[in-house]
Amino acid sequence: MHSLERIGRYRLERRLGSGAFATVWLAHDDELQAPVAVKVLAENWAHRLDIRERFLSEARLLRRAGSSRVVQVYDIGELPDGRPYFVMEYADGGTLADLLAGGPLPVPQALTLTALAARSAAALHEAGIVHRDIKPTNVLLHTAPDGERRVLLADLGLAKSLAQASVLTLAAGSAGYQPPEQAEPGEGIDARADVYSLGAVGYELLTATVPGPPGKVVPPRRLRPDLGEDVERALLRALEPDRERRWPGAQAFAAELDRLAAAFGGERRGGRLDAVRGRLNVVTLALAALLAAAAAAATVTLVLHRTGGDDTAKVKDATGRVTVEVPAGWAREVRDAGWDPHTLGLPAGHEPGLVIADDMAKWSDLGVTVDGVFVGVSEHGDVGARVTALSHAGCHYAGSRTFTGTGWQGTIRTWTGCPDDASVTESALRPANGSTKPQVYVQVRERGGATATQDILRSLRVT
Repeated sequence: MHSLERIGRYRLERRLGSGAFATVWLAHDDELQAPVAVKVLAENWAHRLDIRERFLSEARLLRRAGSSRVVQVYDIGELPDGRPYFVMEYADGGTLADLLAGGPLPVPQALTLTALAARSAAALHEAGIVHRDIKPTNVLLHTAPDGERRVLLADLGLAKSLAQASVLTLAAGSAGYQPPEQAEPGEGIDARADVYSLGAVGYELLTATVPGPPGKVVPPRRLRPDLGEDVERALLRALEPDRERRWPGAQAFAAELDRLAAAFGGERRGGRLDAVRGRLNVVTLALAALLAAAAAAATVTLVLHRTGGDDTAKVKDATGRVTVEVPAGWAREVRDAGWDPHTLGLPAGHEPGLVIADDMAKWSDLGVTVDGVFVGVSEHGDVGARVTALSHAGCHYAGSRTFTGTGWQGTIRTWTGCPDDASVTESALRPANGSTKPQVYVQVRERGGATATQDILRSLRVT
């Protein structure tokens, strides 16, 4: 991809995320002196007229929604090489996935956030649009000049007009958030498809776990007993495989969530979100919550270019500072936009990091096996002490051992006998030359025995 510094009058500052079809940049509008987000079609799809039209359709649908609850489109244009771009409102508060980095949210906050997301979806529905891909990374938080935080829906790349969606459609959506009628091509859908996805978002905010497949969702009170029957009933109604049994619309779901939030002592004043960040009193850091940090503000991108040996793939993060080699079969998807070390109990910030997995949809679910690696860099705090405090329920702690390589030294802690006979290793590393910075946290999840960790650590490079 050609290096970009400006797009029209917009000065690019940093990449916010990349997907298979586009890249989103944080930019500055020098004329209006304001931050904006600029979405640009990927070079490798520029020749595909159908992809180009889908890209432009997203901008048109966002503009058509015309709601303060949906990301606003300010401008649209074309690069000298012919690729289209559009300029959007920048959400400075991150995404709901960011909030999940600290684990499950307090019940009133989770219910209120889900209700606000549902009202955003209702605004789309009123404009005759169904989103088809509502999930935490597509629900943004924006801080207004008066301090009010608004919840915005974004990424309408899979959206359809309700008139089109009611007839035959192609399969669409993300695993865990996808209603059954979207899983197979040929099924018409309506606004209740988004209700299902909203139920999945609420479920994840309350449990830090992505729901299972439709009809096989674990009742949320098994994961969080303090929810109460009414909350569980509301979520499971939204997640009904039969859409006739779901909430009739996003507004009805939002109204029930508001009632439940009030019963738990939550507050919404004049439609404003009092989103003071709270945490459950969790003694052990949940693995699913930890990995959510890697997903913050990033989208899944396919690893298309492998530069390792025949049996390995070399992957770099978005900054280019972190490089690691993993078994080639693992390198199918990567999230590379960094992490917040506060998730591990270290000083908060945004540091280089990435997660690589053969199936990213399974990454946050501890009950399923997945082959993958998380690498996070930290310039502050004691990574070793934080890793020593980790434990994994449902796994057998198999002890620790010292690691010494040409670049790194530290400790590897291993858990075996995890669900489906998987293993987890947690590694805390520091430079082998005696320097104290940077420190690196590495987690490896693997089917069967923990056999890949040593090679992965030996391949790790941080510049």
